[in-house]
Amino acid sequence: MSAQNDSEDAPQFARPGEATVSAHHVIPQEESLPDTAKQIVEDETMLDGNSRLNLATFVGTWMDDDAKQVYEASFDKNMIDKDEYPQTAAIEDNCWHMLANLWHAPDASQSIGTSTIGSSEACMLGGLAFKRRWQQARRAAGKDTSKPNLVMSSAVQVCWEKFCNYFDVEPRFVPISREHKTLDGHDLEKYVDENTIGVVAIMGVTYTGMYEPVAEIARTLDAIQAEKGLDIPIHVDGASGAMVAPFLQPELEWDFRLERVHSISTSAHKYGLVYPGLGWVVWRHAQWLPEDLVFQVSYLGGQMPTFALNFSRPGAQVLLQYYMFLRLGFEGYRAVQKASQDVAKHLAEGIAGIGAFQLWNDGSDIPVFAWYLKDGHTENWNLYHLQDRLRMNGWLVPAYPMPDDLSDLTVQRIVVRNGLSMDLAAGLLADIQAQTAYLDALESPMPVEGQHPGFHH
Repeated sequence: MSAQNDSEDAPQFARPGEATVSAHHVIPQEESLPDTAKQIVEDETMLDGNSRLNLATFVGTWMDDDAKQVYEASFDKNMIDKDEYPQTAAIEDNCWHMLANLWHAPDASQSIGTSTIGSSEACMLGGLAFKRRWQQARRAAGKDTSKPNLVMSSAVQVCWEKFCNYFDVEPRFVPISREHKTLDGHDLEKYVDENTIGVVAIMGVTYTGMYEPVAEIARTLDAIQAEKGLDIPIHVDGASGAMVAPFLQPELEWDFRLERVHSISTSAHKYGLVYPGLGWVVWRHAQWLPEDLVFQVSYLGGQMPTFALNFSRPGAQVLLQYYMFLRLGFEGYRAVQKASQDVAKHLAEGIAGIGAFQLWNDGSDIPVFAWYLKDGHTENWNLYHLQDRLRMNGWLVPAYPMPDDLSDLTVQRIVVRNGLSMDLAAGLLADIQAQTAYLDALESPMPVEGQHPGFHH
């Protein structure tokens, strides 16, 4: 009998590889059985948390069985190879046109858009379009182009800080406060000037889930243009809210109904209800995407335009998005997002009723809310202790400091996604109540050494 057969016949966990510590930093010298490699991977990832109980992340953790079959049937499709997979390319085109119409583009046939790996790439493409258009206008006027800046909230997602760092743009952060919980136009005139390439408005602030009032920001910029002649566009970072507001707050004007909004990005793998990683970015009109940012490339037998930071990337998620649009339709998306919001508001009401906490917001925008300890409630524990106690029950509920000018305030946040049922939420609320009661009964302070924020996007 061969050594290979000996290995196959050995009891599980007694086979080579399973009976030893697996290599972590060096590729093993010899092959292993497929079952052995699979078992090692499963054993190691078993130590991860249960994704359904992860209330820190915005990223989707559940899709139905039919979606999984769509996914499995298209693992091998390369989104960039539009010559080999022309129908997948056509479906990508269908999807962003659907989004352009959902976001009230005046004429979706004149819009332009693309899929991306996630909303971070989509945001960077929106920022690049801003920078290039600003540079072109400045050069045409014979003006300096060396000092571009981008204005945004201090509570902005880190991808915008990366954009500014990677592409040599000065970030200008408008601080949030207890009086101004979001970028709402307040003091905006102090931050914009002739070098401002654009303003970022967030539909669903990562820290708290609140919408920034895009229409109010646009009105402020209208007033600034009337006074100073500065025509400054808006990019809406709708990572979460762009797939919630059209269904739950259809009357809210935040999208292409506002002429100053040039581009909108979103995460399909958040409230677009698709597995990671997929994002979208759409421009109100093709004129707002400079032509010199679009490459015409010859690839695998054909000529094609491409505007992306990534090149080869999976096409399966694009097909998943199309599946979800067909599967749910407008009313289905509305029902799913409403169910998540109902859970969020139920949890927020229950947590507010415990007595130890003050809500920052209640989940009325996207199904996300945050809270903090009431002033003077206790000296014996903080929200990091509650975070750790909940983790003992399997729940990931992050605690973290708010951004600059509010960094002395620690909040805790829950992200309600499709898959967190009302029944699961009832169990979570019971655990929060029980762990709060445990901490309130302490007769001396808990240790604070080694505490760290559990902030997740």
